[in-house]
Amino acid sequence: MDYQDINAKTIDRWVEEGWEWGRPISHEEFLAAKQGKWDVYLTPTKPVPHEWLGSLKGKKLLGLASGGGQQIPVFSALGAKCTVLDYSEKQLESERSVAAREGCDVNIVRADMTKPLPFENESFDIIFHPVSNCYIREVKPVWKECYRVLKPGGFLISGVDHYINHIVDGTEREIINSLPFDPVANKDQRAQIEAEDVGMQFSHTLEEQINGQLEAGFTLLSLYEDTNGEGRLHEMNIPTFLAMRAQKIEKQ
Repeated sequence: MDYQDINAKTIDRWVEEGWEWGRPISHEEFLAAKQGKWDVYLTPTKPVPHEWLGSLKGKKLLGLASGGGQQIPVFSALGAKCTVLDYSEKQLESERSVAAREGCDVNIVRADMTKPLPFENESFDIIFHPVSNCYIREVKPVWKECYRVLKPGGFLISGVDHYINHIVDGTEREIINSLPFDPVANKDQRAQIEAEDVGMQFSHTLEEQINGQLEAGFTLLSLYEDTNGEGRLHEMNIPTFLAMRAQKIEKQ
């Protein structure tokens, strides 16, 4: 089975078990968003600054690996014309359910983001991409595809992982892994994550995450760090995630 299929099935099961990132917003939260009271998250604990998104009315927004009925309904409530792409059927079922409940017109696409995105060039004003590329081996092709499908002046708003979570054991007290963490290539790392039931996850350098966006053509505008939200690294205030706002500014 392809590692992406393993991840899709793993996330489907997590959703059924009540996974935090698979619980859709309530009707009351949707109504609050329509009244301007809302927050969305790229990383575990820090809400995305509202100014990163600006006015969404009439904007074409792609939620990339953003299923689950958490962010897209908020963006719809704020007036965006939304498309959501995810590889988990259960995450997309949540999107369909919330869209039907709230009467939102959302384009729901099941696709693998390791493949070329199924959209025309310059299709979107904004891409919202919460932490998820820890589940794929190569991130630079994703940044290139994001650049392709964004309109000139469009924004890529992304959450990504540091590599720190991949070097420690389950208690976050000992460094046990060398880098890169790649369970496709390393059978010992494969056995480790199977025992921990965390799907097929991969470490990525900051060069891949940050410079990968720059290489794709983006201009980095702002960033912030975040922690896991729980566990020893969180208690020690050690950042493990990064959120970035970048823009497609075409060269003259």
